[in-house]
Amino acid sequence: MEGRNETLSTDFILMGLFPNIKYVSFLIYAIILIYCAAVTGNFMLLLLICVDLRLHTPMYFLLSQLSLLDLALITTTVPKMVINFFSGTKTISHFACGTQMFFFFSLGGAECILLTLMAYDRYVAVCNPLRYTVIMNQDVCLQMALVSWFGGILVSTVHTSYTMSLPICGSREIHHFYCEMPEIMKISCKDTSNYELVIFVVGIIFIIIPFGLIIISYTLIFLTVLHMNSPQGRNKALATCSSHLTVVSLYLGPCVYMYMTPGSSHTPDQEQAVSVFCTVFTPMLNPIIYSLRNKDVLGALHKVLGKRPFSNEN
Repeated sequence: MEGRNETLSTDFILMGLFPNIKYVSFLIYAIILIYCAAVTGNFMLLLLICVDLRLHTPMYFLLSQLSLLDLALITTTVPKMVINFFSGTKTISHFACGTQMFFFFSLGGAECILLTLMAYDRYVAVCNPLRYTVIMNQDVCLQMALVSWFGGILVSTVHTSYTMSLPICGSREIHHFYCEMPEIMKISCKDTSNYELVIFVVGIIFIIIPFGLIIISYTLIFLTVLHMNSPQGRNKALATCSSHLTVVSLYLGPCVYMYMTPGSSHTPDQEQAVSVFCTVFTPMLNPIIYSLRNKDVLGALHKVLGKRPFSNEN
């Protein structure tokens, strides 16, 4: 008889961003500006890496993949949220919801893997510089990119297939601004406790293990940097590595909160705040973080703009 209570409509209702906030329109306009800044920043970074031969290195190739992921990730959620807000509609079809979830998890999973491989790239560059070009050759870089993308697609296929097959009994309201897996599991009339354990295990594989590998890589890098005789080389290594560690913290930190802690410990507003930070702010901040302290990127930007580089230092 439980199956008979399943609702006939297959559409979901996205309640939107902080539905209880009175002046949410100001936040929407701010997110639109952030979205435009994120798209512009990541597109510019991709353009610079493409046109400047000095940036045709393994590190910048991997960075270009990160920019592609960030562009796609923020575009997966923000446009639909903005369209729903200004049109006054809240519905999203079952297919569109599943598609959004698939791309969200594909891109998120790929970014977790890519950040780990970027840490390995820095480890080889600093700790084994004489063999860097041999180890990080073009084929290896391409394989790293493919592993990141296909790894994300694989885990997303599992999560999306399970979540979108769940029976929904009663309200189909998703208290979020996009189709988030935990929120759909909450409105399902099926016991999902066993699958929550699967999510925890997947979280260990895609979040905790990568974070541990990144920490190990940077611990070895830091120990190597301490023994460098050249202050210039030491400062350059630390600047590059600190940028990557900042990005790792901004991305993996919220992921731990959302997918590695019990859902009952979060309020809907807390989950949305963390999601906004992870899916909206981080894609905007990444190109800024990698550019501000990177003379190669800034030099390439001045070259494209037709200006004289601010410094001739490497």
